[in-house]
Amino acid sequence: MADNPVITRMREQLEALRLRLRRLVPTERWTDLMRQAHDRAFVVAGAQKADLLADLAGAVGRAIEEGKSIEWFRGQFDAIVERHGWAYRGERNWRTRVIYTTNVRTTYAAGRLAQLRDPELQRVAPYWVYRHGGSADPRPQHLAWDGLVLRADDPWWSTHYPPNGWGCSCYVTAVSEGQARRMGGLSEPPPADPPGAIDRGWDYQPGAGVDEELRGIVADKTANLPGGLAADFGAEMAGRED
Repeated sequence: MADNPVITRMREQLEALRLRLRRLVPTERWTDLMRQAHDRAFVVAGAQKADLLADLAGAVGRAIEEGKSIEWFRGQFDAIVERHGWAYRGERNWRTRVIYTTNVRTTYAAGRLAQLRDPELQRVAPYWVYRHGGSADPRPQHLAWDGLVLRADDPWWSTHYPPNGWGCSCYVTAVSEGQARRMGGLSEPPPADPPGAIDRGWDYQPGAGVDEELRGIVADKTANLPGGLAADFGAEMAGRED
């Protein structure tokens, strides 16, 4: 599993991050806040002091907004731990990887979902394709889903929209019906998952409760840009690979 996922910093992702960072929630363990609740809350398991949590949120925010590497984040993490005397659980590299990659990938997934659910896009590309992320040590079931084509509104996506586990780098693309057929035709939803196909707590769509809000925020900000910048942004969105 790669330590340093690519940070694309799409506008919807940044807005998803900002929604998350508005509410810092102290927790004792990672199960204290699950699934959709993460769309509007930032947590780090075991970080219960407000100032500690605020510093961790600030480091995660900078990492995503500025495209910082995991090594940069680890340096910030070390300084924060020393400053607060935090006795966190787990080995340092593992713990920083979990915090960093989880926030990068779930905010990306939320931003991507806002794009994929754009009504204009869905009119021309109403089908979604599951894509394996290319991990060197793939989960067999995630690899088996690679190339699966279902309608965007199929209930299967409500529990299988990636990431589907810790470190999962799978993703979704949108295609037209014609593209779907050229790829081999439309699929049927897979049968019941084997044990462990989706990690505990990952059977949800990051951003599903805030996708309209994210599109609205981005649209409002784009409307307020000077004409040239707004046109450039519109062209960038029109050319995205879906």
